[in-house]
Amino acid sequence: MTDISLLDAYTGCCADLLSGRNENGISYYRARKLKDMAQSLEQLAKAFDDGAGDTGSLTKDDGLAAMQTCAALVCGSCGRCSLYEDSEKEDSYYLYYLLRVFEQNGYISAEDMPELFKKDCRRKNDYLEQLNRSFARAAMNLSWKNRFLESRDVVISQFRELAVILDEFSRQIDGAKNITEEYKGAIKKAFRRYHILIDNMLLLEYDSGRRELYLTAKTTNGRCVTSKDAAELLEDVFEDTTWLPAKDSRSIITRNFETVRFEEKGDYYLTWGAAGVPKQGERYSGDNYSFCERGSSQVMFSLCDGMGCGAEASRESRRIVELLEVLLETGFAPRSAFKLVNTVLLLAGGEQHPAALDAGCIDLYTGALEIFKLGAPAAFVVGQEGVQILEAGQVPAGALGQAEPVLLSRKLWDGDRLFMVTDGVLDALPGDDKEQAMGQLLDGLEEMPPQDAAERVLDFALSFVPGARDDMTVLAVQVWKR
Repeated sequence: MTDISLLDAYTGCCADLLSGRNENGISYYRARKLKDMAQSLEQLAKAFDDGAGDTGSLTKDDGLAAMQTCAALVCGSCGRCSLYEDSEKEDSYYLYYLLRVFEQNGYISAEDMPELFKKDCRRKNDYLEQLNRSFARAAMNLSWKNRFLESRDVVISQFRELAVILDEFSRQIDGAKNITEEYKGAIKKAFRRYHILIDNMLLLEYDSGRRELYLTAKTTNGRCVTSKDAAELLEDVFEDTTWLPAKDSRSIITRNFETVRFEEKGDYYLTWGAAGVPKQGERYSGDNYSFCERGSSQVMFSLCDGMGCGAEASRESRRIVELLEVLLETGFAPRSAFKLVNTVLLLAGGEQHPAALDAGCIDLYTGALEIFKLGAPAAFVVGQEGVQILEAGQVPAGALGQAEPVLLSRKLWDGDRLFMVTDGVLDALPGDDKEQAMGQLLDGLEEMPPQDAAERVLDFALSFVPGARDDMTVLAVQVWKR
């Protein structure tokens, strides 16, 4: 529901712009409403957070209630045992002692009871049976309470992540600059020569300098024109730039007015390669990876190491990679997508099958690299200045409800290479400083296509072990200037 709402908001904003209903060019009202919604969700999350206690263990009240129940059901009016008197005391030593024993062992035996009880109590077995029953009931209630509080924490996390998503979307809408009037005449003239009539247009320029064009147009000679051919006409207006029709846009301009979206092609492009082997004796690798384009200006790639090895780990890591890819293609920012994946894993019992998740996003317009890590090992950037080691924490996805993706940023230049590996690759290397050993290898690696480089790194790691002791995967990406 969230994805649809965001898409509807964005589509509605663009429709307003193209129809001329937005006098200021950018829908300030829609941006403001999204921001207000984000703030409201954050306040709601805070209210949830402030209104409930933390998870914990059995308390003195639980112990006191259990001892009072035993005194009422078993002891009656017997006053021979000090435990009967202790059932009315909140600071009884044995109250705290018995609570800790039960939490540690799951039951209380006669050996745990005081000497007076063991010597004089005429109903030892009945008392112990009832005491264990009362403690077990209290522990079950505590377990349900803790599960409720854990669910509350997940809901709070969802509220906060949705608030972040809405806030980011608000900034995206509010931050775009409408430069339509500056190029309107030239674009219409260029398309008119090709027998294309433009009814409305919207040209946006984002903070990065990237431009995006919406055209509502039709042909006037009865023929159809492909969007790719139409994009080439924009090169007559925008010198030294290349335009492409958006992947989710219409592919043909017909005799009827339709809206087509064009994107400015980035200044950089990527080549990449991957190599991997499963753990020795296993048919399937628990590692999975993905490459996907976010429009024509960004490329996203991810590497997931499922917990364990074999078919189950492979299915788990593939599910995570596919979920991340869907979120990114829908339009979620990488950081938000990471947090949502972690939340989904938590709801699905991901604490039993946590996964290390590593992803990179390269802006093809600026060459900026962002690395997002959840429990993943170091990544390596190889450039003219040598090898940069990009490290983060070791908390796997789905292991902690509040696990925060670590964001690392770098500027990539023409010819720079990026290497991502799973921990099986690093663990195979000799010495205590695995990252340093990998850095030395990459620093001395000659220029070669990314696929060859990935295979070379994998072969190097395998040379130190008789067989793969864990799933091993290497991703290699190289950035080029057009």
